[in-house]
Amino acid sequence: MFTLHNITYLHPDKEMLFHSLNFTLNKGEKVALIGQNGVGKSTLLKLISGEISPYEGEISSDEKTYFAPQIYGQLGEASVAEALKIDSKLKALHQILGGDVSEENFEILNDDWDLENRVVEAFSKWKIENISLSDSMKTLSGGQKTKVLLAGIDIDEADFVILDEPSNHLDFEVRQLLYNFVSETSKTFLVVSHDRTLLNLLGKVAELSPKGIQVFGGNFKFYKAQKEASDLALENEIKSKEKYLKEAKNVERETLERQQKLGSRGKKKQEKTGVARIMMNTLRNKAENSSSKMKDVHAEKIDGISEDLSKLRREVSQLQQMKFNFDDSALHQGKILLHLKELNFKYNQEFLWNENLNFQILSGERWAIKGNNASGKSTLVKLLLGVLKPSKGNIEKADFKSIYLDQNYSVLNENFNVLEQAEYFNQTPIPNHELKTILTRFLFRKEIWDKKVASLSGGERMRLLLTYLSIMGKAPDLIVLDEPTNNLDLENVEILTSALQDYRGSLLVISHDQEFLKDLNVGKEIFL
Repeated sequence: MFTLHNITYLHPDKEMLFHSLNFTLNKGEKVALIGQNGVGKSTLLKLISGEISPYEGEISSDEKTYFAPQIYGQLGEASVAEALKIDSKLKALHQILGGDVSEENFEILNDDWDLENRVVEAFSKWKIENISLSDSMKTLSGGQKTKVLLAGIDIDEADFVILDEPSNHLDFEVRQLLYNFVSETSKTFLVVSHDRTLLNLLGKVAELSPKGIQVFGGNFKFYKAQKEASDLALENEIKSKEKYLKEAKNVERETLERQQKLGSRGKKKQEKTGVARIMMNTLRNKAENSSSKMKDVHAEKIDGISEDLSKLRREVSQLQQMKFNFDDSALHQGKILLHLKELNFKYNQEFLWNENLNFQILSGERWAIKGNNASGKSTLVKLLLGVLKPSKGNIEKADFKSIYLDQNYSVLNENFNVLEQAEYFNQTPIPNHELKTILTRFLFRKEIWDKKVASLSGGERMRLLLTYLSIMGKAPDLIVLDEPTNNLDLENVEILTSALQDYRGSLLVISHDQEFLKDLNVGKEIFL
């Protein structure tokens, strides 16, 4: 069993992230950890794995823990053995086999004589037999790095496994290996992922929010149904509060108007009946005090309703706050955009594909390009966009407008801030106030317009690109996306999905995320 008891954690700048957090994970349970961007999911995983320590509270576990972090360059110059944290053991093992039978070496090895055999078996299982323990992690592809850390589960022999975005950069074949492993193993799992296929294999969902951790007793599909019902109830409650606030303001206005009319009539009556001036002043003061008290009562009531409404609105998800309103493609449905005839490409004098490619893409169609790593998916996209020239065959192209969005969002300029990037996109141009309205609509509020693009998260970069589609006027006829969900969390995958569902044009998507492709209504595919 694993438990978090009254965990409080402060950032290095002393800003509080968690306060009195409690959570229990029983042996053999498989739980998805989800939550909005910035709520602290990755930090919580580091606390649980022991990489960082809480400010207050207690973390306890009676199972050996293995943590595979999300890959974003933190391994630096580490070798594969160092990344797997087995370098000391391997060194001790080799020194013992070489004749150095010191007590220190035996203590480090800790009777783990089977270590090298487990490495061989694990590397074979996760399809990385060509990687050596002495290889530098920086020389490996994103997929290879992820597979190394997945192999560490078998090498470490831990019972409690913590995974942060474990399907990132994995091709279809290895994703299936991961899904099968998670389904069949009896190990305890805590997983952060945007891969909904993986999340639906986990028996529970733990939602992290500023309020704490709420556990849902079902997989992600069950959780979504519960959240949709909750979101609808929240939407109705906000509408009810907005109506109540409007009514309260009307009552305040009508009451004050009535009070003013009564005061005016009273003054005229007093003047006609000859009431003494000193008495009139006294009566006027009383009336003003009464009116002031009434104003205070109404103001207090309205402030209370407004505060309740603000709290409710803060609970609304980013997706619910955003509005897309993209223009449609100017091309009619069914127009031939691209026609590939006997297409192939050579690397080192060898053709990339065993069979030449023959297909056509029509306006309005949604295509997926699939294949294992190194099968030539990105090369095909570069050929279609004219970045590369075919070694064989040809591509007939219509006159159309396209945009290419890779997983690193390289169309963005990292030297710009958010507002400068939006202004650079504004080639139409639209008025400045309208540009700023679009930024706000995509959750870029005034206080972060000065933030550098280089410091934006994957989700923020994606949203900045979505502003591009709104700012540019006419939507492109074809949007090409290369692994667009790789660097996004779950909430931002949903934002991107909703935006692309709203887009009326052609899509060409490289992705291994089956749920993402399904939600986009991708109807055609090519497997390389």
